[in-house]
Amino acid sequence: MRPSVTLKLATSLDGRIAMASGESQWITGEAARAQGHRLRADHDAILVGVETILADDPSLTVRIDGLEAQKQPLRVILDSRLRTPSLAEAAKLGSLILTGEDPRPIRRAQIERVDVGEDGRPTVEAVLAALGKRHVRSVLIEGGGQVAASFLKAGLVDQIEWFRAAILLGSEGSPCVGALELAHLSDAPRLERVAVVALGPDLWERYQRVR
Repeated sequence: MRPSVTLKLATSLDGRIAMASGESQWITGEAARAQGHRLRADHDAILVGVETILADDPSLTVRIDGLEAQKQPLRVILDSRLRTPSLAEAAKLGSLILTGEDPRPIRRAQIERVDVGEDGRPTVEAVLAALGKRHVRSVLIEGGGQVAASFLKAGLVDQIEWFRAAILLGSEGSPCVGALELAHLSDAPRLERVAVVALGPDLWERYQRVR
């Protein structure tokens, strides 16, 4: 049985996760970020692409009072060409890196070669199979747009946790979801909104995939 997949998005109202310059801290407010950490604590693994590592150098840890002492989620990095720096925070803390390259040592990281698609990136199916072997039951995707798009195109996002700040960044900002390559409107992923919660100045919207 594959892990359940949750896509977490923290964006402007127009769906941007960063300025064109790459500046992204912080789009959403403190209450939204705290809820994001609670979501991390609720999942077995946190998954990002290498571009997120290179741009933001996140630690991918739970950092909220009362939860920090609990078991931390498995940190997973999709890195098709093994560009993760050994001194990246997530690597220093210990991570699983899934790649299409022959493994090479990266400090405190486990490296596993998995099947890749025509684009050279690990396939969604191979990623979930690798996590399933490690008894991961739930995974939280935190970036970036290309990773989000790959899981959405595969129809394997079960829910979306979307935090939206009341700001606009414009088309030059980085989109939260990459190209979906849709031929028809009927091909678009369909979602059902199940909740909307105000978190200070931000909105937390919760969606489930329409099956």
